[in-house]
Amino acid sequence: MANQDIISFYRNKKVLITGHTGFKGSWMCALLKQAGADVTGYALETPSGAGLSPQPVSLFELCQIKEGMRSVIGDIRDLERLLSVFREVRPEIVIHMAAQPIVRESYVHPVYTYDVNVMGTVHVLECIRCTDSVRSFINVTTDKVYKNREWEWGYRECEELNGFDPYSNSKSCSELVTDSYKNAFFSGQDKGSAAISTARAGNVIGGGDFAADRIIPDCVRAMENGTSIVVRNPHSVRPYQHVLEPVFAYLMIAARQYENREYEGCYNVGPEESDCYTTGELTDLFCREWERQSGKKVTWLNRYDGGPHEANFLKLDCSKIKRVFGWKPVWNLEHAMKQIVDWSLCYLRGGDTAECMDRQIQEFTGCIEKRM
Repeated sequence: MANQDIISFYRNKKVLITGHTGFKGSWMCALLKQAGADVTGYALETPSGAGLSPQPVSLFELCQIKEGMRSVIGDIRDLERLLSVFREVRPEIVIHMAAQPIVRESYVHPVYTYDVNVMGTVHVLECIRCTDSVRSFINVTTDKVYKNREWEWGYRECEELNGFDPYSNSKSCSELVTDSYKNAFFSGQDKGSAAISTARAGNVIGGGDFAADRIIPDCVRAMENGTSIVVRNPHSVRPYQHVLEPVFAYLMIAARQYENREYEGCYNVGPEESDCYTTGELTDLFCREWERQSGKKVTWLNRYDGGPHEANFLKLDCSKIKRVFGWKPVWNLEHAMKQIVDWSLCYLRGGDTAECMDRQIQEFTGCIEKRM
């Protein structure tokens, strides 16, 4: 199956997505609906979660993502409720993205973070174990699962898992849970046994991210309020990529292992080496593109606050996913920023953000088709 055939593969496939109301989940649902998939989502009503600071705007609601799909509101920690949805829907493909995803929030709410990120994974895998319709499962984790040694080279899938902070560590635990279930319950080669992979993505950016403590949402909020952008740690290096890059990669892995479970495993999903920017460089790129599209000059301020521990230097080695699937990023960071500013200006000017979202997805998938 060539990469340009991945989208057509999903026509009429039953796909269940946890965390579908979140930023990444919303983009995935929109792409799958364009592909003609039968999509079911299971998540909290808002991406914020119980006890956490609510977001002022939801991309899922703003772009009316729930139209044309089945949206189930439920807590990933409620095993009985989740299992009832699995039994009713009988999905063929499951993509697990429900999480407490913010590092700083994990210091404030560590128990909630572990509960959602670890036991939530257990619950999803238990539902798959009890539902014989599932042929392919992807657990979406993070680049932060690795024990960070502040290396200048990228981490490979064989490196030690041991995230430092509660968020990163809970995702490392989620990886171990997945491996345990895979070995204990899904190691058979019969057709009824689900193929299982984990995907470790770098920092995702894109239009419609309203989360706290993320650099692009902070930039857009500053533009909305007419203030300078405040950057907490401008020297930290991250593998930034447009949200559609990992979303497509997850769908590619899920489709390939659906057809041949020899493809199951662990995969890093990140940008090219040239797109590993510092946060300050990324902010500079945003400022230049915002001025180009809006005509308004933008400035940012270095306000390093110490804060809780976060990695300063983090890169991924993505040679495995390139070698196995022939995958490579579609948009470089400069083009990704053009799309982000385009969407954000559409939102701030009261435009049709759903149409803008669909147009960007069509452009992205069109680029994949042109490659082949």
